[in-house]
Amino acid sequence: MTVAFFSGKRRRAAAALGAVSAGLLVLSACDKPTPLVTVTIGSDSVHAEAACYNDGEAIKESEIQDCLTKKPTETVKVAMDDKVRMGVDPEIAENGWTLLFGAQPVEQEPFTKTYRTIPGNAFFSSMTGEPTTRTAVSVMETKGKKVVGIWNFQFEKE
Repeated sequence: MTVAFFSGKRRRAAAALGAVSAGLLVLSACDKPTPLVTVTIGSDSVHAEAACYNDGEAIKESEIQDCLTKKPTETVKVAMDDKVRMGVDPEIAENGWTLLFGAQPVEQEPFTKTYRTIPGNAFFSSMTGEPTTRTAVSVMETKGKKVVGIWNFQFEKE
C-alpha cells in the first residue's frame, strides 16, 4: 500500500494558504470602523466614533435629531483659557463639517479642513448670554445638503 504524503515544503505552503484564507474570512465579517473625530487640549486627546454614520451615505432626516441628542461617549474637561483643537479624518473634511453647540449650528458654512482651534470660553456661553458649565458639542459631517455623520462630545467647564 502506498500513501502519498506532502513534502515539508508543500505542507508549509498549504498551512500558509489556509491561514491567509481564514484571516480574510475573519476580516470580511468585521464592520468598517467609522471615521474619528479628535478633541485635543494641551497634550490630552479624546477620540470618538460616530453616534450615527451610514458608510458615507445620507442619514435619514427622521433620525438626525435622535443622533444629535444621543448621549456622548466622551466627556472633555475644558478651562476657559484652554485652546481646544478639533480634528477630523480627511474623508470628513472632504465633504465638510459643522460644529454644533447644544444641537445648534455655530457657523453657516461647513468647514473643509481637517483641523481647527477654538478658544475654550466659546463653549460656555448660552444663547441667552448666561454662562453654562456643560455643553453638548457635536460635529456634523455634510455632503451638500445631506447629513452624513454625527459625533457627540460633552464639554464640562474645568
